[in-house]
Amino acid sequence: MATETEQLVRSGRCLLLRDRSLEEVSRRWLRPDHWEGRARPVVTGGRGGAWFVKTPLGELVLRRYRRGGSAARFSSSGYLFLGYRHTRAHAEFRLLQRLHDLGLPVPQPIAALACRSGLTYRASILLRRLPGASPLPEQERLGEPQLWEEVGRVLRQFHDAGLDHRDLNCDNILVAGQTVSLIDFDRCRLRAPNRRDTLWQRRNLRRLYRSVNKRCEQLSERSRQRLWQCLLAGYRAEPTGQG
Repeated sequence: MATETEQLVRSGRCLLLRDRSLEEVSRRWLRPDHWEGRARPVVTGGRGGAWFVKTPLGELVLRRYRRGGSAARFSSSGYLFLGYRHTRAHAEFRLLQRLHDLGLPVPQPIAALACRSGLTYRASILLRRLPGASPLPEQERLGEPQLWEEVGRVLRQFHDAGLDHRDLNCDNILVAGQTVSLIDFDRCRLRAPNRRDTLWQRRNLRRLYRSVNKRCEQLSERSRQRLWQCLLAGYRAEPTGQG
């Protein structure tokens, strides 16, 4: 069932979930070949299957869901169908909408498409591109403590809201000027909001720490350790306005 801000559009065995105010967005919008020369592959992070697309709504990001690991040997993009509301695209759309409504720095969800074929389905999601944003490892300011402190503060905001990010890595942290945002919320979930140091919060940070050591190799090991402590300082700081 769609909320007041969502609209469901069925076409055969496909179900499109879109922002109710964007009726011009159709199933075709979630196919890269529809955009011809206006779709450019995203080359940083992920498993492929993502494009920057120029549309009448501005620049968007189109992403197809793809499997990784051993499961990809059997099907690169097919998932077991348990109902449209349980598809990865629809679940991520609704989580993004919730985070967006909370005022957290995430891309605005535009539409999500799931198409059933027998016992499996394939899915795609369409998001508004964050203007001028690029992944953390590509930042010219990568060696600045202030950037890492801000990353820590932003991560704390998400954790305080209850977001358990299953794939918190450097490429899913985007920076545009002074703004830090998170992306890629596939399989993520909202837990009960709290500021306690919980197991899932520590698990998120451990995953990010491994990614920092892997993706920020342009920094010396000593610099990475020092900047990680800056991130933790920002993460542990009291939110503005609280004692």
